[in-house]
Amino acid sequence: MEAKRSAILAEIPGLRRYARALLRDADEADDLVQDCLERAFSRIDAWKTDTSPRRWLFTLMHHLFIDGVRARKRRMETPQAGPVIETQFAAPPQNGFLDLRDVLDALQEIGAERRAAILLVGVEGMSYAEAAGVLGIPTGTLMSRVARGRQELRDILDHQRRRRILKAVE
Repeated sequence: MEAKRSAILAEIPGLRRYARALLRDADEADDLVQDCLERAFSRIDAWKTDTSPRRWLFTLMHHLFIDGVRARKRRMETPQAGPVIETQFAAPPQNGFLDLRDVLDALQEIGAERRAAILLVGVEGMSYAEAAGVLGIPTGTLMSRVARGRQELRDILDHQRRRRILKAVE
């Protein structure tokens, strides 16, 4: 039992990254991680020791996230973007325009399904098959969501870049 608990606790950093990228609000993300861990520990016997708890935990978290999205829709609320965290670092040199805030803002503009797919594959480094299992969809559907989500991100970032250039010219 202690080995199971330790394996679950070792996955917390990845769960926090995923939750923060999904919700963009540190408090809501921490609540989502807490809910996921509570559910995991209450159902710890459902996890088979011979496999990594990663897929199981991310699946639990994804279901909790989707439940929250559905609840907000029922209450007719729109998810609020969290506060932008200013950093003391210089903007990254890539293309002179892109920075973390732009990407995070763009991620919030795409649909939750595409955002989840991109985060699991691109940030958490899961394989397509593993991420598809977490989301409970066929691998082909996941690949399509990732491809469309990446294209949507590129379009949004290009639009932001054009807006920034036009603003600088004015």
